[in-house]
Amino acid sequence: MKVTLSLTDSQHSELKQHLFPGDGKEAFAFALCGRRHGSEELELLVANIVPVAHSDCSVRTSEQVTWSTSILPDLIAKAEKDDFAIIKMHSHPNSYKSFSHYDDTSDQKFFQTLDTWIGDGQSHASVIMLPDGKMFGRAINHENEFVDIASIKLVGDDINFWHKSQGLQVVPEHGRRIAQAFGEGTYHLLRQLKIAVVGCSGTGSLVAEILGRNCVGELVIVDPKKMEERNLNRIPQAYMRDVKQEKYKVHVVEAAINAMELGTKVTALPLDLHHPAAIKATASCDLVVGCMDSVEGRHLLNRLSSFYLLPYFDVGVKLVADGQGGVDQVCGSVHYIKPGGSSLYSRGVYSLEMVHAEALYRSDPETYAEQLKDGYIEGVHEEKPAVISVNMLYASLAVNEMLARLLPFRLESNSEYARHTISLSHGIYDRANHGEPCPLFAKHVGRGDVRPLLYMPGLSDIAEEATV
Repeated sequence: MKVTLSLTDSQHSELKQHLFPGDGKEAFAFALCGRRHGSEELELLVANIVPVAHSDCSVRTSEQVTWSTSILPDLIAKAEKDDFAIIKMHSHPNSYKSFSHYDDTSDQKFFQTLDTWIGDGQSHASVIMLPDGKMFGRAINHENEFVDIASIKLVGDDINFWHKSQGLQVVPEHGRRIAQAFGEGTYHLLRQLKIAVVGCSGTGSLVAEILGRNCVGELVIVDPKKMEERNLNRIPQAYMRDVKQEKYKVHVVEAAINAMELGTKVTALPLDLHHPAAIKATASCDLVVGCMDSVEGRHLLNRLSSFYLLPYFDVGVKLVADGQGGVDQVCGSVHYIKPGGSSLYSRGVYSLEMVHAEALYRSDPETYAEQLKDGYIEGVHEEKPAVISVNMLYASLAVNEMLARLLPFRLESNSEYARHTISLSHGIYDRANHGEPCPLFAKHVGRGDVRPLLYMPGLSDIAEEATV
């Protein structure tokens, strides 16, 4: 079982401030974590940091910390109530990059205590933070053996991955220019990433193409629709034969990326994002790119981003034309959403009324038509014009935004680039910072697997089987 850990930048900052108070001595804290269960992996998702007061530690030296167990009953009660994992966290102010013999003894006693008190057979963990903020850790498996945490993901304005040390493979010829532009470290990081692309039409197919050409390790592409003739001028991987053979868009894109033979593994899901299998596959990724017109889909991805600590890049294109060759507006935006921060909802991209209208349109067209006629809801715009040259601009902008987060190359902080908007018709370039955290989603940060999925009754686990 592969174990990984994810946390937000605000959680990391809170933890670092507590664990390194400036006196050169070790300090201690707990974290309560949601879990994401995969078939061969477990991801721990930090929901809350619980600092242990320095005064409650009977011993604090540069090599050892002894903490009071008085906090454990309340902590364990909370963990049992919400089905949280518990992580014990402490600092190594001397920069020692391994677990000490003190740590081995402490961890064994701690995990034995949890097994006695909780006894749920679930994994818990122990993590160490170094003065530079880097972290490493280990979990305990069902056989009471230590298992190294394979990678730790820090999600913030920058996106950092701390992988368990391993030798780097030689960069192949087809990857040399990527390494030359961004460095060998970035090439190897991209090879380890699993990225979801939700929506596989005008912008999504282009995003998937760019990521495949950049040798990303694995892509999960989600779209429920089959090819139509009108798609041929905006999906570069598609041909008329695909329309005649009624192929799914995801299978057309999958075949094109496989034909590159650059090593990218593709999981193609011809499913609506509301399908539980699509939710779980997207949640298993390191990053997600949303390429949908639907505000309902955006709302769902925002929610998924919070529950599973997923960095979320959203691409939106708006082309207003009269159908006779006249163009009123050509613009688009790329938003970056970090869990625990502002959301597309709090930024005013959509309203809950719009989400309700689209959900009704999807699930109950007759009632939607009645409420639209009676003026109870605003209509859903079904068709929007799209041009591949416009889509290419914003798809490329989204991938470059992702690279800027993985390998910060801007002269300014990434915090100033939460949104990019470019209007080709009006000659406008605009950007904005994150703004205040969104209260609608903040309470779900790091919650992980729950029933029903994402606490949404419509996402029941009953229909999880899918033909893909």
